[in-house]
Amino acid sequence: MTLSFLVSITLGILTSTGCSSTDDGQPQGNEQVKKEKFQNPIIPLSLPDPTVVKADDGFFYLYATEDIRNLPIYRSSDLVSWSFVGTAFTDATRPQWNPNGGIWAPDINRINGRYVLYYAKSEWGGEWTCGIGVASSDNPQGPFTDHGAMFISEEIGVKNSIDAFYIEDNGKKYLFWGSFRGIYGIELTDDGLAIKPGSKLQKIAGEQMEATYIHKRGDYYYLFGSAGSCCEGAKSTYRVIYGRSKSLFGPYLTKDGKSMLDGAFEVLLHGNSFVAGPGHNSEFITDDKGQDWMIYHGYLMADPDAGRQVFMDKVDWIDGWPQVAGNVSSIESVKPCFNN
Repeated sequence: MTLSFLVSITLGILTSTGCSSTDDGQPQGNEQVKKEKFQNPIIPLSLPDPTVVKADDGFFYLYATEDIRNLPIYRSSDLVSWSFVGTAFTDATRPQWNPNGGIWAPDINRINGRYVLYYAKSEWGGEWTCGIGVASSDNPQGPFTDHGAMFISEEIGVKNSIDAFYIEDNGKKYLFWGSFRGIYGIELTDDGLAIKPGSKLQKIAGEQMEATYIHKRGDYYYLFGSAGSCCEGAKSTYRVIYGRSKSLFGPYLTKDGKSMLDGAFEVLLHGNSFVAGPGHNSEFITDDKGQDWMIYHGYLMADPDAGRQVFMDKVDWIDGWPQVAGNVSSIESVKPCFNN
């Protein structure tokens, strides 16, 4: 598949026509409101470890591990139909530290008016040489300027330092990361480009997970991650797990009060005969009806050789806990609601 072909295609089932708070499929007068639907995968290409941001231009931008070299960027107005817009880096501008490593697991954020992209630079087996880098741009489509490595595993003392996640809380900025060697967090400088001098590591989960994402809802912080094997095609056992806490740094607990520091977790999403290894979810996106949507990667069982494609499902909240219907990927679902 050529790059020019990728640029030209627009992926999805239907284009958005807008919606309203009454777009619920109920009769209105003599008419029935028709629900528009989409089918998974929403992007039938290998784009592992997706991360999403809504930009100032009103579009959503998705970034992924570089199965497309130099970190691919896709754009959408409705989370369903996506088009390729370019890469975050070029061969000339791609990060040069850890030169044998690939660019993995990006995390895109809007910080102080700029787009800040955290990423891992790693190669398989390089658990002490990998690390977290950061780049920034004034435009979600780039070009991104690399600021180099924030830290590598050996320097910070955390083996397998990949899978960064950024969050702001109570006026402070934090980075969380880790992959099956513990999940850690630390405070950053105000520009988000470096570790704040004097800040110390704090561990929030054990060795059961990677791909950290923390979601604040009401009085609780929800820690999501992925457990199992990510990358074995139809044999992948990846699944999305979680716990919750009333504090950003935990303790994160399961429904029966067990600690994620001790390896415990709840399961939000697991594989089935449709999708193997669903996991490494992006940030939750809330639509105009207040519904939360989770984008993640997985192997389509009908074509596992196509790689980790991009899927999406709605996250419901029941008694203060997240739920995806049936704990499995949907084949077809009603589209998110955006009044574009």
